[in-house]
Amino acid sequence: MSFITGRYIPRRTFLRGAGATIALPLLDAMVPAGRLLPRTAAAIDRTRLIAIEQSHGAAGCHAAWGLKQNLWAPASVGRDFDLSPSALLPLEPYREHLTIISNADCRMAEAFMAPEIGGDHFRSSAVFLTQSHPKQTEGSDVYVATSFDQLFAQRFGQDTPIPSMQLCIENINQSGGCAYGYTCVYTDSISWASATEPLPVIRDPRVVFEQLFGAGATPKERAERRLANRSILDWVSSRVAELKRELDPVDRRRMDQYLENVREIERRIERVEARNTSGDPRELPEAPAGVPDSFSEHMHLMFDLQVLAFRTDMTRVFSFKLGRDSSARVYPESGTDTPFHPASHHGDKHENILDFAVINRYHVSMLPYLLRKLEEAEEGDTNLLEKTMVIYGSPMGDPNVHNHLRVPFIVMGGANGQMKGGVHLKTPDETPLANVMLTLLHRLGLDDLEGFGDSTGAFPLDYPRTGPAATTSSSCD
Repeated sequence: MSFITGRYIPRRTFLRGAGATIALPLLDAMVPAGRLLPRTAAAIDRTRLIAIEQSHGAAGCHAAWGLKQNLWAPASVGRDFDLSPSALLPLEPYREHLTIISNADCRMAEAFMAPEIGGDHFRSSAVFLTQSHPKQTEGSDVYVATSFDQLFAQRFGQDTPIPSMQLCIENINQSGGCAYGYTCVYTDSISWASATEPLPVIRDPRVVFEQLFGAGATPKERAERRLANRSILDWVSSRVAELKRELDPVDRRRMDQYLENVREIERRIERVEARNTSGDPRELPEAPAGVPDSFSEHMHLMFDLQVLAFRTDMTRVFSFKLGRDSSARVYPESGTDTPFHPASHHGDKHENILDFAVINRYHVSMLPYLLRKLEEAEEGDTNLLEKTMVIYGSPMGDPNVHNHLRVPFIVMGGANGQMKGGVHLKTPDETPLANVMLTLLHRLGLDDLEGFGDSTGAFPLDYPRTGPAATTSSSCD
């Protein structure tokens, strides 16, 4: 890093204009010569968290056959694993930032009483980040637990403008009862501020953009800005020019790159909106104009917005729900035209299990884009990939029988040195996934937490950096 002397810019510096407020990334000018102010140091060193849920489990968690084919995770346990047969193959370029944890169970999503039997799809999402069993109700008297992401946000996100954000890809904001006596809020929400407070999610990239960049304080201002066909950057251009005169060449280049990223995302959202309001038929006719019909395009936009939010320290916590339980969405870019939910009910037929595995791999193939963007985002002497913990998994194991055993679960990123990566760990049989999550919460700084969900203790994540694989195992087994 290069440092300036004398004056410095506060870390919480915003470019303000009429109806626009743009936070800045970390600049060298925010670091006083030779020292860090406490708030600046906290902003530089703080770990970020992204928690991603995908419904319907994985083909590799089919106990009779899928496990033996290693369709989710590799066969070898330890460091010398081969990703090629598995759905995780797209993560090969980031294997040193990848921790695979297999064989853990999400038993709090199981039916506890006879009336709950059959309701797995309608309670599972509420369990993923809480590891607690939801109260069966179709009313407002919901009850589960504070979620993983919110425990972190309540401890480490309160000094950011937005303590946490909750995003989704599919239309999940449905009211009333879903099925089997469960309110839709359990199906829709993976983030819970408390046992009785589910947090709403955002599907539209335009809404995320405007929350992050203050693109109009009121609906009227936002409408006027769009009618004027002006970029959000136009509203702060004079402040940009003024600030750049105070920066050294390194920071000016960093500022230019950051603002161009903001503008490029804005252009992409505008192109999506123009396409979706052109009158041409849409694949997702019910979706807002800002939502791309393409799953991958939507994912990329949402990932880019998350990285920008981390760069500006607007928030340090995201939860991201990729699909709705029982979704019949088709993913044309995956290589199969079988709808998601029907594909998950493979009927124990090998060709159907392999077809579902194609969708699993396609979903995982979205993750390298996020990891690359985090890696490219410099902050201080390192990058955001080294400072972020990304978890990805499902509360379901084998969706064909709606079980919650041997659920797919991986962790990516360095988490500020707390995650070593490059390893496949297998838990002992009947280990709650909550044990793994308890350890991850400790790694995130909540080391005083004694329990989480149905945990029976912390699962050790320490392992040797070198040496042969300790044993072998089928995926998810």
